[in-house]
Amino acid sequence: MRYANPRKLIRLGACSEPYSSESWMTYVVTEACIKCKYTDCVEVCPVDCFYEGENMLVIHPDECIDCGVCEPECPADAIKPDTEPGLEKWLEVNTEYAKSWPNITQKKDMPPDAKEFEGVEGKFEKYFSKEPGSGD
Repeated sequence: MRYANPRKLIRLGACSEPYSSESWMTYVVTEACIKCKYTDCVEVCPVDCFYEGENMLVIHPDECIDCGVCEPECPADAIKPDTEPGLEKWLEVNTEYAKSWPNITQKKDMPPDAKEFEGVEGKFEKYFSKEPGSGD
């Protein structure tokens, strides 16, 4: 089991313990966000670790402080702790695209067809876009 990232806590002055790279966890945005892209989560994030793609958001795992305030804010239930089984792919997606997509810190209007895509399976293969969003 992995725990809150001590590197982040050290940076915030909350921890002085040594750490290993295997001792952290983060939250990730999953397939449920694709084509829904609600942005309620970005408004509550205390460290602004969300990045915007054309049709989904991602969380930068090295910036996330594992507070979890974003998880209940997502109407699509797309935000999960990476400690849940089967989320390795989503950790990779979040890590990769957080490096190139623009930061988003303010809530935006949801896409007009967002409700139509809630709960749809297979969205990554059908609709995922590598293109960046507009950010703030």
